Amino acid sequence: MSPDAAIISNRTITPVGIKKTVVLIKDGKISDVVDELPEGDFPVTDTGDNVLMPGIVDPHVHINEPGRTDWEGFDTATKAAIAGGITTLVEMPLNASPVTTTAKAFEEKIKASFGKIRMTTKLHSNCGFWGGVIPGNEKEIEPLIEKGVLGFKAFLTHSGIDEFPEVKEADLRKVMPIIAKKGLPLLVHCELSGELMPGKREDVKSYKQYLASRPKKWEDDAIALMIRLCEEFKCKTHIVHLSSADSIEQIVKAKQRGLPLTVETCQHYLYFTAEQIKDGQTEFKCAPPIRDKENNERLWQALKDGIIDFVATDHSPSPPEMKELISGDFMKAWGGISSIQFALPVLWTGAKKHGCDLNDIAKWLCEKPALLPRLKTREKACLPVGKIAKGYDADMVAWNPDEKFVVKENMIYHRHKITPYLNEELYGVVEQTWLSGEKVFDRRKGLLLNKGKVLLA
Repeated sequence: MSPDAAIISNRTITPVGIKKTVVLIKDGKISDVVDELPEGDFPVTDTGDNVLMPGIVDPHVHINEPGRTDWEGFDTATKAAIAGGITTLVEMPLNASPVTTTAKAFEEKIKASFGKIRMTTKLHSNCGFWGGVIPGNEKEIEPLIEKGVLGFKAFLTHSGIDEFPEVKEADLRKVMPIIAKKGLPLLVHCELSGELMPGKREDVKSYKQYLASRPKKWEDDAIALMIRLCEEFKCKTHIVHLSSADSIEQIVKAKQRGLPLTVETCQHYLYFTAEQIKDGQTEFKCAPPIRDKENNERLWQALKDGIIDFVATDHSPSPPEMKELISGDFMKAWGGISSIQFALPVLWTGAKKHGCDLNDIAKWLCEKPALLPRLKTREKACLPVGKIAKGYDADMVAWNPDEKFVVKENMIYHRHKITPYLNEELYGVVEQTWLSGEKVFDRRKGLLLNKGKVLLA
């Protein structure tokens, strides 16, 4: 049967290594990966020496719609995603209003992803959703699962959103057996704290003070708690945005015991170090904080060793005034970094310096994060993503790992142009992005919009 289209690359990242291939596409899926172009009348795209890689999967994104679209929204976030080669993302349950902690709120979230015209979509990439765990919503867990959330997110410290308070161990004990029974993951922001340490008011611009206010011990104690509960309930447990390298040893031991534990870190913890951040540079504020260079190197080693499973952005935008850019007040500023469009070049730029290769990038951005959620659409029973192989969805990105560029405001698609990567010189230019075999981004021609789908468990 003749394919609908074909993509040729001299450098395709496949499960058996990097090689020249012809990727054949039929009905939105990869029908075959072959060495020679078959005969037939169908469109062919030759990407030359650009790397052809599976579409990137980012399971840690804050989109904030409905209710806080002045922060971000489906339209702008997913435009930035496909411009960065991200074809699948999973949206976090907080920062929107209402937060996704009830089945009714989840219905509102799905409704908000559609346009004004019936059954059109605001989505430009595929998008799934995590449900939220907060004190007292244990009776909403099963209804949320029935609606199609991909798993659940909980905070062990204040989330920054009053409607999404932190949970205690007693709350987790109520929900983990339910989540485990359904085979879904529980994602956890691991910091155990009392009141946030305010510090001296005259030092509010000090990054050193902010760093000291959220010590590694907060993370380490929280991770120890989650390892203990993971072992007790056999619940798939995922540690989000690991910042403290001091937790690596206990994570290793937990994995050696065969616990269903996975871990992510973020681009900003790998690219930046505390020593680079000047007082008042609140665009760098995130929680947990960016730590020192020695910690940074240990995170890189854990990633290379497979202790950290993958890398996700934790794209968490806010309006400029909430970042306190004028006052430089780290204690008041919103803790979040906007980065979704630059996930690939930021990680590749750092990886080059640490002796990593293109196969590593595909593993950390595509293959491994695709294993965390169980994906399907309303039309499909399953959605295999994360590899260029027969039977997988034809979600791909072509990019030039040898070309560098400087991040400028005019190239940013997400709503607000605040990012610590502004003016950074990065390697890795995204040339083209395909979603189900259809080109949705071309660096020279722009975007093909509204091709994304809602993903359900």
